[in-house]
Amino acid sequence: MNPKVDFYFDEAKKWQKEQEELRQIALDCQLTEELKWGSPCYTFQNTNVVLIHAFKDYCAFLFFKGALLSDTDNLLIRQSENVQAGRQIRFTNLQEILDLKSILKTYIYQAIEVEKAGLKVQLKKTKEFEIAEEFQKKLDEDSKLETAFKALTPGRQRAYLLYFSSAKQSKTRESRVEKCIDQILDGKGLDD
Repeated sequence: MNPKVDFYFDEAKKWQKEQEELRQIALDCQLTEELKWGSPCYTFQNTNVVLIHAFKDYCAFLFFKGALLSDTDNLLIRQSENVQAGRQIRFTNLQEILDLKSILKTYIYQAIEVEKAGLKVQLKKTKEFEIAEEFQKKLDEDSKLETAFKALTPGRQRAYLLYFSSAKQSKTRESRVEKCIDQILDGKGLDD
């Protein structure tokens, strides 16, 4: 156990017992405990394997390369259609975790083997993401905007593309594009 992570479990208002059990399971698998992104993260030779996180309706193990795991027990959940690598196993009570303890360890050991083998998730290229019609129109009209967008890192480009295309109404997509133009021209990402 990493004492720097203790406060996370001590201050947990919801899912405390469940997260403490998940912690013990991860530690039983000889992983190193760290705090990353404000959550307990378990690593193998400095590579992220699994993260514990809590939400309103559940707590979960998040496997960073869950897409590469063999999901023989049909437990892995893709958080959204845009998540490419990570997969969750969700819990709503302590008994679920206790009942799945040995299976959870199997998934963790499998994730460690993925890391040992150096496997990588084949991520979609930025050009494979949908470009909202409203954004494409602006790119066609403004070569400076197109140049600035192409100069962004692939991750920043994807963030914008997902943000624009996730709006259901054209009016909303148009508004989002307009609000982001200056940020793109300044070479900044969506959250910069």
